[in-house]
Amino acid sequence: MVLRNHFSGRKAFYCSKRIFFSMQNKHEYRSLLLGLAILTISGCCFSSSTITMKADTSSASSTYHYSQSVLLRLDGQINEAIAELEKAIAADPGSPYLKTELISLYAEKGDLSKAVNMGEGMLAGNQDNSRLQLIMGGLYLKTREYPKAIKAYQKVIELEPKSLIAHLYLGTLYAEEKKYDQAEDIFAKLLKIDPDNVMGMYYYAKVLSAMERFDDAAAMYQKIISLRPHFEAALFDLASVYEKQKKIDKAIEVYRSYIEINPARINLRVKIGDLLIKDKKYEEAQKEFQAVLKVTPDNNEVRIALGLLYYEMRRLEPAIEEFLKVLGKNAGDDKARYLLASAYEENKNNKSAQEEYSKISFTSELYTNARIRAGMILNKEGKLPEAIAVLKESIIKKKGQVPLYLYLSSLYEENKDMLNAENILKEGIANLPANVDLHYSLGVIYEKTNRFPESIKEMEAVLKIDPDHAEALNFIGYSYADRGLNLDEAEKKIVKALKIKPDSGHIIDSLGWVHFKQGKFDSALLHLKKAMEIMPADTAIIEHLGDVYLKLEMFQEARETYEKALIIDPNNKSVQNKLNDLKKKK
Repeated sequence: MVLRNHFSGRKAFYCSKRIFFSMQNKHEYRSLLLGLAILTISGCCFSSSTITMKADTSSASSTYHYSQSVLLRLDGQINEAIAELEKAIAADPGSPYLKTELISLYAEKGDLSKAVNMGEGMLAGNQDNSRLQLIMGGLYLKTREYPKAIKAYQKVIELEPKSLIAHLYLGTLYAEEKKYDQAEDIFAKLLKIDPDNVMGMYYYAKVLSAMERFDDAAAMYQKIISLRPHFEAALFDLASVYEKQKKIDKAIEVYRSYIEINPARINLRVKIGDLLIKDKKYEEAQKEFQAVLKVTPDNNEVRIALGLLYYEMRRLEPAIEEFLKVLGKNAGDDKARYLLASAYEENKNNKSAQEEYSKISFTSELYTNARIRAGMILNKEGKLPEAIAVLKESIIKKKGQVPLYLYLSSLYEENKDMLNAENILKEGIANLPANVDLHYSLGVIYEKTNRFPESIKEMEAVLKIDPDHAEALNFIGYSYADRGLNLDEAEKKIVKALKIKPDSGHIIDSLGWVHFKQGKFDSALLHLKKAMEIMPADTAIIEHLGDVYLKLEMFQEARETYEKALIIDPNNKSVQNKLNDLKKKK
């Protein structure tokens, strides 16, 4: 016997609202996982508009309390619904269906631990209960236990091979974990079951895009849009795919097609303008922004975008005019003020730039940058004491801002005041002991002041905080190699740094140099040539390469290499001396 619930139509309406809410403006796998998890554990089903209850809820008392629970649940009275369902279970304690419903109610209330504990207890004797497995999958998603969720959905598919929602969950989970081949396989099976399943197609397209199969992804998005022309997420993702393919015209075409459907979406006109800028079609972008401002003249976001466009075009006066208009309507817009100051600075109007930078609010996230820019202007004008004063004052106000310490230290260093450069970094470390940039910069200061042990100690401090700090690894490795110390340890650190940054010319140079010191001249030559290809104007790398040629008695190559270094740096005495010695040998 099957008892059909006459509230099924009302419940279907609530489910459709939840689906819409969960998908609105959430285009990532995790958002889908959480949204769908809520649907599953709260009793919604894609494939049925009815709720079925088997004959094991046979007693009149159990049926009554169950019906009351359904009514209360639909009215949002979850605690009362739970109480009624518990009464139903007391009247019919052997009903797995009622217990499954109670699990979903616990989850809907947010009592996930109770729901999971009860569900796992039931699973021990009900492994083949697909409804329970589906709910448990949703619970495991909510608690971020993805391996258990995968296992649950795999079991659902085993029990119900045509379960669309289990396929959708499982494919999305695989995608979330970047198991794209497995995700693709699951979504392909889903679409064999239901070829027009829009959500299946949508997340399949996202997987194809993640796999960089952009043509296939675009074709899938186009099919979705043909079925659902108003599916915003698919439209935006299709445009994104075209952007990744550098097909800017096609991306713009997609956005324009949506504007035809929904002309009120001003933000898409702005997006089109941004794409035109990316495509260096500045005049077209200008027209786009101006068209938007005709409709919404008080739209400060668009006016800032237009100002930035003028700035990009080096039309500084119109840029300044746009930023002033924004500030005329909203004097507290720190972003517009910072951009105005930048435009003044670029236009060589340092006085106005300084005034605008000084007005940036202390609470603004742009405050630190504004103070640094102000210091830079003063330093360029030869007003080093004033620049230092600006930075000192800013540090007093914002002790937690690392860039302030770093820039002030660099100002002292530029003025050959290494003691104060060192002290300001130590002050920063006292306030921010776990900041790697401050420790690293202090290590560099120690190296520049010929305090090798202190510099190594500071770099080791960096590595305690961040063991994968490539620059610190390279610093220690190269420092050892250059002094002929701890060469095996030097090589290990440099090799680790190179794994982290395989394309770094400096690190490749360090590896070549440590091999040179180890007498591995062929390997040194190979690495130094590669480093020079990456950084052809770095005289230190060129000199190292010349040294290897010299060691291999390839005198002509050594001479040409040293001469190349002197073209870049004619005052390099070390290279000049080596070249003079070579000429004597001739």
